[in-house]
Amino acid sequence: MASKIVVVGNVNCELRDVFTKLAKLHAKQNFTLAIIAGDLFGDCSTESEPDEISALLQGDIAVPLPIYFTLGSHPLPTRVVERIEANDEVCPNLYFLGRRGTLKTAEGLRLVALGGSLDPDSKQSGDKYRPVYTESDAKALYGAHTADVLITHQWPKDIRFGSKVPLPEGATLPSEVQCIADLCSTLKPRYHLSSSDGFFYEREPFFHAPTEDNPDAKPLTRFISLGSYSKTSKQKWMYAFSLDPKAPAALTLPAGATASPLAAVQAKRKPLSSQNESYSRFAVDDEGHRPRKRARGPPPGPDQCFFCLSNPNIATHIITSIGNESYLTTAKGPLPTSKTFPSLGFPGHMLIIPFTHSPTLSSITDPDARLSTYNEMQQYRTGLHKMLQSRTKGALGSVTWEVSRGNGIHIHWQFLPVPSSLITRGLVEVAFKVEAENLKYPKFEASSSSDPSNESGDFFRVSIWSPPSDETTTSENEAGSEKAILLPLGAEFRFDLQFGRRVMAKLMELEKRINWKNDVQSEEEEEADANAFKEAFKEFDFTLEE
Repeated sequence: MASKIVVVGNVNCELRDVFTKLAKLHAKQNFTLAIIAGDLFGDCSTESEPDEISALLQGDIAVPLPIYFTLGSHPLPTRVVERIEANDEVCPNLYFLGRRGTLKTAEGLRLVALGGSLDPDSKQSGDKYRPVYTESDAKALYGAHTADVLITHQWPKDIRFGSKVPLPEGATLPSEVQCIADLCSTLKPRYHLSSSDGFFYEREPFFHAPTEDNPDAKPLTRFISLGSYSKTSKQKWMYAFSLDPKAPAALTLPAGATASPLAAVQAKRKPLSSQNESYSRFAVDDEGHRPRKRARGPPPGPDQCFFCLSNPNIATHIITSIGNESYLTTAKGPLPTSKTFPSLGFPGHMLIIPFTHSPTLSSITDPDARLSTYNEMQQYRTGLHKMLQSRTKGALGSVTWEVSRGNGIHIHWQFLPVPSSLITRGLVEVAFKVEAENLKYPKFEASSSSDPSNESGDFFRVSIWSPPSDETTTSENEAGSEKAILLPLGAEFRFDLQFGRRVMAKLMELEKRINWKNDVQSEEEEEADANAFKEAFKEFDFTLEE
C-alpha cells in the first residue's frame, strides 16, 4: 500500500506557522509522515526562536503527524539535544534521524539520512548534533544497501549534468559533494531530498544501470530540493508524493527521464577513518541481539544488527579496513591490552565481519557470494599473520574462533595474537579440549567438509596458526602452519558464547579480563588502539593496494 509523504524545506524555527499549515493539510490528505529536508530549528539568532522552542517542548505547539528530521546548516539547540538524550524524541511525533542514520518505518519505508556539511579535513565527525560529517559517515551508510528516501543537506556532485532544468534566475548553486553522489549511486533511492535557501529545484527523474539480479529493471531516482519556508516569498517549500516500498522498480521510464548523472561507485572500498560517534558496541562474543530503543521486536535486521554497517549506531571509529565482502574492526573490551604484547603496542584483538547479514556462512545461498566472502575473510587473516610475523619475528602466532549457529544473528570471526610458545607446545589445542571436557561439551573433531565456507550444522571452530621460525623458514613453510578443530553443537545445545575468550584468558593468565564488559575502554583509548593498528597493518592491507 502506498504511503503519502509530505516534505518541507528549511523551517528555521518557524514552528508554529509550519506545523499549523501541516495540520490543516494533513486533515485533508491524511499523510503517513512528514520529512524536514533542511534546518528545523535554524541558528536561534532571532528573538522569537527561544519562545518557539519553549512552546514546542512544553506541548503548546502540536506536531500533527510523525515528522522526521536531520541536520542542515546549524547545530541543534541545547534544550532540544537534552530532550532527545532523555526521551529519544523531541516531543510526541517529532523524531531526530541523527546526523547519519537509517530508519525503517512501520509502513516498510526505509529512510536514510546524512545531515550537515562535509568537513574534508576532518577524520572525526565529532558531536552527533553538530552539522558536520566525514566521508566515512557517508561510506558507513553503504551498508543500508537500498533506500526509499535519501535525505541529505548537500547536493550530490554533477546532479545537474544532462538535465534541461535550469536553476532559477539569480539562484546560488548549493555545494555539490562527491561522497553524496556516491551514496546516492550506491543506495539508488526512489527519492533523494535536499534543501536550498532561496529556491526550489526538481531535476528530471534519472535511472541507474540495471543490476545482475534484475537486468530488466532500471531503478529510478527523483532528486528534489525544497526552498525555505517564508511568510513573504513564493518559493516552493513543501512537496507531497506517494510511495509504495513494495512496488517493483519500473520496467518503463517516465517521459523526460535521463541516465544517471552520477559516476558509478568503484567496487573496492577504502577503509573508514576514525570517528567519535559511537553508541553500540562491537561486543566480543555478543551475537548482536540488542535492538534499538524503539525497535519493533526480534529478530533484529541489518538496521539494528550489532555488526551491520547499516546500523546508524555502529562504532565506526574502531573500523580499520573495509573490503568488498567484509570488514575489519578492533574488538571492544579486548582480551589483551596495548601493553600485553610490547612488540605490537596495541591489543591486536580483531573481528573479521562479513557484510552479509547471515547467522552462518553456509546460509549465504549464493555459492559464489559465499565463497567470495569466505576467501576475503581469510585474506584478512593472511594479512594479519604477515603483520604479526613482520612485527614480532615469530614471537606471536594467532587463534581465530567463530560460533556458527543457525539461530544466530551475524557470523563473525575473532582473531587473537598468542605467544608462539603456547602453540608450538600444543597448549592452545589442549586448553580448548580440556575446557570442553570440563563443561561436558562434545569432543572437538577435525572438519569433515572439503569446503570450509560451507561447513554443515552448528559448530564452534578454532583455527590455530603457528608462524614460521627464522631458522626454518623455507619457500614451503614461509606462510607458517595451521590447524583447525571443530566442536559440533546441536541446535538446542546450550553453548557459552564466552567460551573462546574464557579459554584464552585462562591460558594467557588474563582471567581478570574474561568479561569484556568490565574492560571497555574510553572512546579515546579505543581510537588510539585502532589508529596504532591501522598504521602497523597498512603495509599488509589488501584494500589499500592500487
